[in-house]
Amino acid sequence: MCIANWNCRELLRDCLRSLLRQPQGVPLEVIVVDNASSDGAPEMTAEEFPEVLLIRNGRNRGFGAASNQAAALARSPYLFFLNNDTLVPPGTLGRLVEYAEAHPEAGIIGPRLCDDTGRTQVSCRPRPTVATFLHRTSLLRWTGLLRRGYHQYRREVLRGPSGARTVEILMGAAMLIPRRVFFAVGRWDEAYTFGGEDFDLSTRIGGRQPLHYLPEVSVVHYSRSSTRLNVAYSAPNVAIGFARYLRKSGESRPAMFVYKLIVTLDAPLQLAVKAAQYAWRKLWHREEKARNSLQRVQELWYFLTRGLWEFWRV
Repeated sequence: MCIANWNCRELLRDCLRSLLRQPQGVPLEVIVVDNASSDGAPEMTAEEFPEVLLIRNGRNRGFGAASNQAAALARSPYLFFLNNDTLVPPGTLGRLVEYAEAHPEAGIIGPRLCDDTGRTQVSCRPRPTVATFLHRTSLLRWTGLLRRGYHQYRREVLRGPSGARTVEILMGAAMLIPRRVFFAVGRWDEAYTFGGEDFDLSTRIGGRQPLHYLPEVSVVHYSRSSTRLNVAYSAPNVAIGFARYLRKSGESRPAMFVYKLIVTLDAPLQLAVKAAQYAWRKLWHREEKARNSLQRVQELWYFLTRGLWEFWRV
């Protein structure tokens, strides 16, 4: 069990309780690598969960590097990479390992991700392309030119057979990977800081062995909760990670230039729109929607002020 953490003490506490305070059906070896949190997360882990192997980094090394540290120390034949903003229901690990034992050909096994009401989240996807990400921009979304491909990309998890199936990409919030497979492909690519690394690992492992999506096993995922707590760090790095993945997966230089140019031009436009939306919603006391707008304003601001240079360099 490998968990990377940075400044998410309460989320991490709930995650560890779900793992260690209820039966999971298999012996657990839980390793938390803390990336120099300042919110007391490592102290909480050491005090409340002494059975956890805790590694304290002196700086934030990023998700991939921290996950590699945990994997290097793990002794189990299976590595379970888990986000800190998750809850693992009783017996989940046992069911995943049982499936893995019955399907040794699987390179990664991913459970269904759902919110705390049981609603399915995007848990698997086709491989993203430049067109996929460009539909996220307001400049092209309004035209509808890329709508069909984007909807296919986003809704892959909701289609297809109800049982286990092979997919192209599994979301990194919860991944069970045979140890031999993980080290054979070179581990997480530490060039990714935060964002895009699950696309990359899925692509590399998927080139060797099939990826299995197992919807009958669920993990609760408070999607984007950790990123919202650390938006100044997450927002620019997610954009950079997506660009890095597209370049590494073989997109042409002209396609990458067009992608970066449109994203760069679109960001200040979206910033202005979301700022106006925030003001309007505050005026009409729509507090929850106003918070959502403000979150997007912050993400765009940090991308423009902290991530734009690196975005163009990758």
